Amino acid sequence: MYAVIGAGPMGLATARNLQKLDIPFIGLELHSDVGGLWDIDNPHSTMYDSAHLISSKRMTEFAEFPMEDSVALYPHHNEMKRYFQAYAKHFDLYRHYEFNTRVLSVTRDGMYWTIVTERDGEQQSRRFEGLLIANGTLHTPNRPTLPGRFDGQIMHSAEYRSAEVFKGKRVLIVGCGNSGADIAVDAVHHAKSVDMSLRRGYYFLPKFIKGKPTDTLSAGRKFKLPRPVKQKIDAALIRFIMGKPSDYGLPDPDYRMYESHPVVNSLILHHLGHGDIHARRDIRSMDGNRVDFVDGESAEYDLILLATGYQLDYPFIGREHLNWPATLDAPQLYLNVFHPEYDNLFMMGMIEAAGLGWEGRNLQARLTALYIHQHRQGSAQAASFAATKRQQASTNLDGGYDYIKLARMAYYVNKDAYLQALNQHIAELEAGLEQAAPQPVPAT
Repeated sequence: MYAVIGAGPMGLATARNLQKLDIPFIGLELHSDVGGLWDIDNPHSTMYDSAHLISSKRMTEFAEFPMEDSVALYPHHNEMKRYFQAYAKHFDLYRHYEFNTRVLSVTRDGMYWTIVTERDGEQQSRRFEGLLIANGTLHTPNRPTLPGRFDGQIMHSAEYRSAEVFKGKRVLIVGCGNSGADIAVDAVHHAKSVDMSLRRGYYFLPKFIKGKPTDTLSAGRKFKLPRPVKQKIDAALIRFIMGKPSDYGLPDPDYRMYESHPVVNSLILHHLGHGDIHARRDIRSMDGNRVDFVDGESAEYDLILLATGYQLDYPFIGREHLNWPATLDAPQLYLNVFHPEYDNLFMMGMIEAAGLGWEGRNLQARLTALYIHQHRQGSAQAASFAATKRQQASTNLDGGYDYIKLARMAYYVNKDAYLQALNQHIAELEAGLEQAAPQPVPAT
């Protein structure tokens, strides 16, 4: 029996692919329903009222379970919650899960894993043949230490739900990822003033170009531009459409296009251009309600919101079991999934890539299920893949992109390079399935 930790989108994809190959498993989920962070009613969700997908539905959905035509091109989180619940019902995944169940600890037990869980105040210890960790990457806030003393309110975007918290306040938002941009736009309509402090530049993309979702414009094209050419052409196109960030008072990025995750939000630039949001540089110091910036400017605030992202965190298992050196920001796993030595431990969904969508993550789950199945059968294909994951655990499938050296980019991959590797391994392991299948008896 295998254990799947988590019933968010990645956990559901993992469960679905184990189900397809008749691999026995139990799902363990802290909340009372599926959907993970997309269920805003989940007390552990980091969702906020105005949140929508930043990728379009057709580039995000599972291929075997498309979203309804009535769903918006960029669905609201409520639509995503209903989608994942419908997915779980359609494929009969609910019956595999134990809900309201907290994983307290995971320890190595010979060739197995012992998992201690708690439900309704009662603890239970069980031994599993293997473990698939799919509890997500966006649940432990990254809270940088700010210089000085601030007498107002400090909160992280993980705590943010409604723009009512900004009503009548002087607000400083630190950071401008996709959540930070969304929240800044929310704040404009309620706050007394909104400033945004950035230490580095970002590329800003619109959600629509010529009435179509931006991420669909190159979908399906067989010919792909060489990486350096694509970076230059796409950057020039965005400058033509949107202008440079410095046109709006923001710092320009000091890296090339796609070397960090872009911000898919043009409304932030709209409000900067209208003076609704004021750009600030990095914070130098704080005293009382005053914040001083590195360019010599200063202002007073009532609330600072940290849109500073999240840290990878798996509190129930020791880092030594994840091939995660203390000096690195992420575990060293082949394809961000496969441990070099353990053949029964898998990190599901510890990946970011522009355009990968849930179908790309579903392929990750397909490969994992195939490997489990073939490894249990002792196939030559599984042995070959095991050798690959041992040798290439530290390989970074960056597609030649020089990703900026930040913790949030430590598990970032290039979509095309990643999908190519997934599909190659899937084909190899599926060939093993065909060889193991009973052969038809010839007619006499």
